[in-house]
Amino acid sequence: MSVTEIIFSFLGGLGIFLYGLKVMGDGLQASAGDRLRSILNKFTSNPVLGVIAGMIVTILIQSSSGTTVITIGLVTAGFMTLKQAIGVIMGANIGTTVTSFLIGIDLGEYAMPILALGAFLIFFFKRSYINNIGRILFGFGSLFFGLEFMGGAVKPLAELQGFKDIMLDMSSNPLFGILAGVGLTALVQSSSATIGILQEFYGQGLVNLNGAIPVLLGDNIGTTITAILASLAGSIAAKRAAFVHVIFNVIGVIIFSIFLPIVIHLVELLQASWHLNPAMSIAFAHGAFNVTNTLIQLPFVGVLAWIVTKIVPGKDVTEDYKPQHLNKDLVYHAPGVALQETQKELQNIGHIVESMLEDVKNPSSIDKKVAKTLEQKHQAVETINDSIRGYLVRISTKDINKKDVERLAVMFDVNRSMLKVSELIKEYSSLIEKKKYKEITLTDDALKGIEKLFKFVTESFNKALETLDVYDTTKKDEVVERSKQAFNIEHKLRKGHIKRLNRGECSTDGGLLYVDVIAVLERIGYNARNISESMVGLNDDVAHEDEDIIAIGENESNV
Repeated sequence: MSVTEIIFSFLGGLGIFLYGLKVMGDGLQASAGDRLRSILNKFTSNPVLGVIAGMIVTILIQSSSGTTVITIGLVTAGFMTLKQAIGVIMGANIGTTVTSFLIGIDLGEYAMPILALGAFLIFFFKRSYINNIGRILFGFGSLFFGLEFMGGAVKPLAELQGFKDIMLDMSSNPLFGILAGVGLTALVQSSSATIGILQEFYGQGLVNLNGAIPVLLGDNIGTTITAILASLAGSIAAKRAAFVHVIFNVIGVIIFSIFLPIVIHLVELLQASWHLNPAMSIAFAHGAFNVTNTLIQLPFVGVLAWIVTKIVPGKDVTEDYKPQHLNKDLVYHAPGVALQETQKELQNIGHIVESMLEDVKNPSSIDKKVAKTLEQKHQAVETINDSIRGYLVRISTKDINKKDVERLAVMFDVNRSMLKVSELIKEYSSLIEKKKYKEITLTDDALKGIEKLFKFVTESFNKALETLDVYDTTKKDEVVERSKQAFNIEHKLRKGHIKRLNRGECSTDGGLLYVDVIAVLERIGYNARNISESMVGLNDDVAHEDEDIIAIGENESNV
């Protein structure tokens, strides 16, 4: 077999392996559904639980990089703190070793039947549950078929003197092996794949244990590249979470490199005493590295968080906007007071939305930087919105009076409206950006109309936020009236737009964009009105109750 044939066959086997790994992970992820995010979101209250959650999710999706990317998303959105994320990342490193243990079982001779069964379930069954099982089996079979294909391709390498020299250098100098592992994993973007290749090489006798263990250590550094790439466009919190992954694995590699002779000796003893096949020996070494590294560094989660904060300085937007008033103890001991605190949190979320409106006040200043800030603020709004909703649900299970039940219902509505306005502001920003990059022109009258409506709905929202108080019986008629006027303004703007179209003053693209923009602004005004109308109805009810109480008192005095 020529060198070209060896390379092509190896790359083909690698492609099949990677595809199998992806299909299996997708099938597992589809089977798990939204539980993945839920596991990471809910079961990370401390680093130890974070480790367990990270392990479970990584086993389910067969990708530590995937788990880390999900974690970075949750940190960016404010659903998870940096310390919680560190625990998850540690757990992800342990969870990813499952793939190497599966490879160590050596099911290569059963690869084709497993693959065929998976294909049968995919193509002949419509039920999603069975279809997902088919994807898992198809991916599982492809994974082993790819490994077998790669194994057959690399056998002739044992006869090549140049390859022998490279392996000898790696065995004599661990640094070469570590760098080779880093480079290969960074290139392939999958530590499971590179460790699978390493298991195959060791099984074929192409590399000895002195060369294999350093490559294994390098693989664990290389796998952090995916997280770094995922964080580049993210927030400061996302970058910190990605760098934690790097620091954690680099520290582990340094520790294991210091004791490398002892590590290699222990693996040899384990292999001899347990009669392990070469692939399983690498799997145990991989598992031992990640478990030991986690046990060593888990007590120092706070230190790791401090280090990465110094490496990536700055203040993240989500740090400024977090739930500030949702005390869980109040729910159990004073649910009425907890409801009052929820109103403060609604005002907190309202101020974030208010600042988003301020960010887009000047259309000419809306660019990618503004869009990024809006995205971070919107994620903060989503975080607090989710926290408020959960907090209100807990309060609703407690013994509260009739007025508080009504107030609670209003707060649910207001919370939903706040989130909707945040989404609409993002949509408005996108439309303005579209106008810029597509070079769509609008007439002066159209621009003035948008400016007028934006100012009107912004004032309506600000007034709604200013008068947000479910305990105040003062009616909010002013905001309701302003929002109705916003609808009238929008109606006049549409009529004016139709006249401009008839006169041929407006382009088709400009006309469509204009209609979309004023529709978004009108919906912002509608949600501002909704906030106030909810309170008007509530306060009317409260006022009627007060009148009834006065009437009862007067009747009693007459008696």
